[in-house]
Amino acid sequence: MVETVAPPPSSRFNYKRLELKRCLPAFLSSHKTLFGLLWIAAFASVFLWKRNPIGAGFAVFWRGPLRPMPQLRPVAFNLTDFGAVGDGVTVNTEAFERAVSAISKLSKRGGGQLNVPPGRWLTAPFNLTSHMTLFLAEGAVILGIQDEKYWPLMPALPSYGYGREHPGPRYGSLIHGQNLRDVVITGHNGTIDGQGQTWWKKYRQKLLNHTRGPLVQIMWSRDIVFTNITLRDSPFWTLHPYDCKNVTIRNVTILAPIFEAPNTDGIDPDSCEDMVIEDCYISVGDDAIAIKSGWDQYGIAYGRPSTNILIRNLVVRSMVSAGISIGSEMSGGVSNVTVENLLVWNSRRAVRIKTAPGRGGYVRHITYRNLTFDNVRVGIVIKTDYNEHPDEGYDPNALPILGDISFTGIHGQGVRVPVRIHGSQEIPVRNVTFRDMSVGLTYKKKHIFQCAYVQGRVIGTVFPAPCENLDRYDEQGKLVKRSVSQNVTDIDYDF
Repeated sequence: MVETVAPPPSSRFNYKRLELKRCLPAFLSSHKTLFGLLWIAAFASVFLWKRNPIGAGFAVFWRGPLRPMPQLRPVAFNLTDFGAVGDGVTVNTEAFERAVSAISKLSKRGGGQLNVPPGRWLTAPFNLTSHMTLFLAEGAVILGIQDEKYWPLMPALPSYGYGREHPGPRYGSLIHGQNLRDVVITGHNGTIDGQGQTWWKKYRQKLLNHTRGPLVQIMWSRDIVFTNITLRDSPFWTLHPYDCKNVTIRNVTILAPIFEAPNTDGIDPDSCEDMVIEDCYISVGDDAIAIKSGWDQYGIAYGRPSTNILIRNLVVRSMVSAGISIGSEMSGGVSNVTVENLLVWNSRRAVRIKTAPGRGGYVRHITYRNLTFDNVRVGIVIKTDYNEHPDEGYDPNALPILGDISFTGIHGQGVRVPVRIHGSQEIPVRNVTFRDMSVGLTYKKKHIFQCAYVQGRVIGTVFPAPCENLDRYDEQGKLVKRSVSQNVTDIDYDF
């Protein structure tokens, strides 16, 4: 069983002034007591900082604490109780469905847990229910059936209006849920394997008439936890929370081949609010993480932003796309995102923001802190001409707004181009800040900190030398040199 503990309720201590005056001298009379008191206070401050789901940098934006973590379930079932056979050949869809149905009847009692024991449990897609824990034992592998005729078709997402790869409906996910509350997918590092190889081959050969399905997709739900599992070889995006609130993803490993596994994004928060992604390892065939909020006119009409998202303590790799991306489908807006303590290794790009005319929406209040790049072609990318649209109905005059983006503590080695901010006259990038940056380079060309239509500042020492578009300040915040032109274009895609 997995243990989840609710955080203690907040408390307030009210001391009378006379009592404080009477007690304080007694405390201060002992050096040992004073030292112990200071140590406890320091420990408590660190504990509270760790418990803060968005970190100190977001206190001004945060609207309240996350909800308590789900509790232990009063009832547990074993998948074999429902006739499942873990031989990798027997199709166990009906066993999963019967188990979920049994748990759905226990909602008033706190739900139930489905234990998946060691074995290879082949199944077609199935749905989860509220107040459910799916627990994968060590050595347990849930295998997605490879024949697409077993995968149900679903309507296009309302904020996309299009299947993403084809018009019309799309394939559902292997593990799916809608309008759920209090769901946990966890275990002793058991695996959910989409067996995506057949899907990738058919996609490249243009043999599919509908958009491939994600491995795990949870929609219109809240209080969702993923922890201590491995997700691998998804047909399409791997883990896709869509229009969800209060999602925790912790200690999850996500794997797919770094080449020839198209669109196997690791985690795609999509129109999600109040989310933590931490302590994960992701190496996939597209973006490790891509924050989204809808596509062009459909995303603008749906109007659900992705906001209050903390990403921390990750090791990621992407040889095709980027470690952490925002967009390009961001038409509902993306705000209040912190990315910290991130290692990106052997990748094409490290962190990227991508958008285009027609997207609308905004990307603002984005904080990158303590990033390490190891053998990365381009470190930081902001791109405003990612012109891919669902159909001809988009409005080319719907221009996204980009601003209030900060980069602090950026280090690494083996980087070809450390910064490439490609704003445009119609989509300028505003209020960008760089501080404490030193990146070892593999190329010694002149223009390796590249900018176009960007306004912002550099505080203190930054290596390599920043572009002329940015104002220069010393460590004390005193202006040293004003930018001559924020619209200078110095973008070189040849290296």
